Amino acid sequence: MTEPQCCFCRGSRGSVVLDVGNQPACDDFPAGDDPGPDAKYPLQMWLCAECGLAQLVDDPTEPEEPRGVEPAAVVQQSIDAVNRVADAGWLRPGKTVAEYGSPHGGSWLGLVTDRGLEVAGDDCKADVVLDSFGVMHYRDQAAAFRERANRVADGGVFLVQYHELRAIVRQGEWNMLRLGHYAYYSLSALVEMLRRVGFHPRTAWSFDLYGGTVLLAATRDDSPDATIDRLLGEEAELGIREPAFVGRLQESAVTSAGGLKAWLADRKDEGARVFGYGAASRAISLLAMADVDRTEMCGVADASTAKLGRRMPGTDVPIISPADLVSASPDYVLLLLPDLLDEVRSDFPEIEARGGEWVSISTVVAAQ
Repeated sequence: MTEPQCCFCRGSRGSVVLDVGNQPACDDFPAGDDPGPDAKYPLQMWLCAECGLAQLVDDPTEPEEPRGVEPAAVVQQSIDAVNRVADAGWLRPGKTVAEYGSPHGGSWLGLVTDRGLEVAGDDCKADVVLDSFGVMHYRDQAAAFRERANRVADGGVFLVQYHELRAIVRQGEWNMLRLGHYAYYSLSALVEMLRRVGFHPRTAWSFDLYGGTVLLAATRDDSPDATIDRLLGEEAELGIREPAFVGRLQESAVTSAGGLKAWLADRKDEGARVFGYGAASRAISLLAMADVDRTEMCGVADASTAKLGRRMPGTDVPIISPADLVSASPDYVLLLLPDLLDEVRSDFPEIEARGGEWVSISTVVAAQ
């Protein structure tokens, strides 16, 4: 294998901070009657010593992920984010907006145009250029940031929302690493990345979504507010650009996979029927590393009709509909996306009414 090269600055100095071996592609959900084995690929995170960007080492696949259904927690966070940006004066009637979307779905355009902004034409400059969890999906990070910067009109703002690296490390969310997700941002790295395309952070807003999400506003004017200085100071104190800090994800991977396997084994010994909920990309490597099969997890329910009749990659666990989950009257439903807890308890009260229990994957892993 050749030495990694940074997907942004093209630097070659850095360290592999997470290596979870060969894993199935997170965007290829095989048909339920496909016996496998599924193709697997090396899955590693590399931290660039030159610009500080944490990134996927390599990805030989071409993403073709079935579209998911946007969770209510994400929708509510989008509304909150747009309200905060509007309160800061960035969304004014008559201005134009361009959006770079995420392949996972969801859009802020309706929320923004409701405030009187107009959608800019294809390739036209816009007063507001926004990207919510989109730019991380680009192999060439330098080209992706350059394209977005070039779309911003004079005096305009670039808004980029990202799952912050320090939250990923602090909460042991090693399984956010996946094929097709090329970059994992810290504000420290983004300062350097933006500088190289002529932009500078102005302010930022933090949200609880995914355990720690940041919406960053950047302009060509270099006048950061106190929020930027505070976040950079917090990251520096943690050592966000140090391999020792980010490398804590390696231990998290081992302990969480072992913890899940132990919990499922205990439930199996009890004779309990366990199902999962949320056939998301971040669940795939966890189930595969824990070597989960359908004798331990009877199925994973998901609201995306595009995933029904398929199975979780790297396992024989089928993907089923929420209606089938309710009909099964499970003893436990392991919530593979913790942000969905309030939503699923409200949408499927029958689970608890019939004696079932919702269990968050984060609780299971922490308890073992």
